[in-house]
Amino acid sequence: MDKAEFRIAFGKRVEKFRKELGLSYRELAQKCDVDHSNISKIEKGEVDLRISTIQELSKGLNIHPKDLFNFKID
Repeated sequence: MDKAEFRIAFGKRVEKFRKELGLSYRELAQKCDVDHSNISKIEKGEVDLRISTIQELSKGLNIHPKDLFNFKID
């Protein structure tokens, strides 16, 4: 798995949890300190993330950060 594939897999996890909560990009952005346009880019795997952003996303999604990394790595 290369870097781009890893970012995409991570983004799909963010999207999964956001949709399970029935949140829009803006609603998730209001729950954490991440701009709504960046959430879209994160879900598409278009950006590298900082640890602080991962922490904010997990806070907004009300999950443990490790849950965002629970995907298969080839």
